[in-house]
Amino acid sequence: MSIDLGTGDGRLPHTLGRLSPERLFVGVDANVAGLRQRSGRPARERLTNVIYVRASVEVLPRELAGVADRVTVVLPWGSLLGAVIRPSVPALAGIRALCQPEATVCVVVSVAGRDLGEADRLGVPPLDGRHLDDLAAGYAAAGFTVTSVRRLDFDQLAAWPSTWARRLAYGQPRPVIQLDARAF
Repeated sequence: MSIDLGTGDGRLPHTLGRLSPERLFVGVDANVAGLRQRSGRPARERLTNVIYVRASVEVLPRELAGVADRVTVVLPWGSLLGAVIRPSVPALAGIRALCQPEATVCVVVSVAGRDLGEADRLGVPPLDGRHLDDLAAGYAAAGFTVTSVRRLDFDQLAAWPSTWARRLAYGQPRPVIQLDARAF
């Protein structure tokens, strides 16, 4: 099972669910308004492998504990952004609780321009080499081994089936980071 945290409008699990009907995809977001447009599509398309759940990173559903072999967090905002990039060990431990042993986690973040005010409010440091090197310790404290941290170009960002990824890939140039980790 794959869980997409901060799924926004739910495009990522919906698209992946169409491509891989043998897998279950769960989109999780605290803001139900963003899910309204897309959440009915799987049922209309008779996709039985895509569901959406309203929840925040601070209070993830116990029913999802230990079920995911893959977790994605693509272009998070608000408390989820702070959790994955500051990082917040308690919030990351909550994400770890969703994971099976050896599950993979992929986090894609970008903070630039107008986003900088929100990043300041959340205490998110600049996405530079020094801070990126320090992320491994926070992730390790929560039960993850960081396997790579790399910059994405706009073609790599556009390849993510996410509404925000597509918008940002064709906007102003901005730094985009992908962090990959494995649960231990």
